[in-house]
Amino acid sequence: MNTEQLNLMQSGKGFIAALDQSGGSTPKALSQYGVEEKSYSNDEEMYTLVHEMRTRIIKSPSFDSKYILGAILFENTMDRKIDGQWTADYLWEKKKIVPFLKVDKGLADVASGVQLMKPIPNLDELLTRAVERNVFGTKMRSVIKEANPEGIRDIVEQQFRVGLQIYQKGLIPIIEPEIDIYSPDKQKSEQILKDEIIKQLNALDKEVKVMLKLSIPTINDFYSELISNPHVVRVVALSGGYSREEANTKLAQNHGLIASFSRALSEGLSTNQSDDDFNAVLGDTIKTIYEASIT
Repeated sequence: MNTEQLNLMQSGKGFIAALDQSGGSTPKALSQYGVEEKSYSNDEEMYTLVHEMRTRIIKSPSFDSKYILGAILFENTMDRKIDGQWTADYLWEKKKIVPFLKVDKGLADVASGVQLMKPIPNLDELLTRAVERNVFGTKMRSVIKEANPEGIRDIVEQQFRVGLQIYQKGLIPIIEPEIDIYSPDKQKSEQILKDEIIKQLNALDKEVKVMLKLSIPTINDFYSELISNPHVVRVVALSGGYSREEANTKLAQNHGLIASFSRALSEGLSTNQSDDDFNAVLGDTIKTIYEASIT
């Protein structure tokens, strides 16, 4: 594990850029960027276009370690290059931005009010490759739809079980049990979730470190005891369907919680923009998310 990267994630000022929309969400991400589905005829062409979009974001002078601590990639991006360097190496060596990899394979159907992660076949092999590619950590998402204590316990247990496997490979797992922001009992789910996470953290061996990626809580600073937990490197927040402005406003009211936004980060970017316009829009976006993250 890279100590310089760990220190940066623990105490650096900034946020994490989530550039990891994959399979199902890629056509949507491309169309919001102004690339229509008729522009590509298969997955390979689609992933090439999405890599061009991500490369443009990463290479932009606005995408700066002064504001951005880390970036989450998905597998296809990790296996591609930017200017002849593997993407993770480019991020760290050229930008001093810490690379993460999304490792989950999507969500299972709703059961007990939650969506667990689908099984991740060949996870061990993927983690080995991530280590070879100089990736620092991973991210995996599951979703809580309602305040069902058994469902939420299952989600947290699954996340920590897989998280431990990831940690043992020398990577820092970002554990992401998202709570649907439209859930009618969101606040009740947050209480159950926090209790279950604390239970799992208390069971970890002393040296184990994880990160948490959570929906912005209903009550400000509700996750402060998770933020200060010795096992927790950092707690980051997802935008979860809020507009960027709303996500930033809510985030700024939670001290020590930093952003890990994806859709809210690419909002307003277009393939048709000149580089100057693209960099200006991205720069403004990054500054507002940064300001909300350093409260």
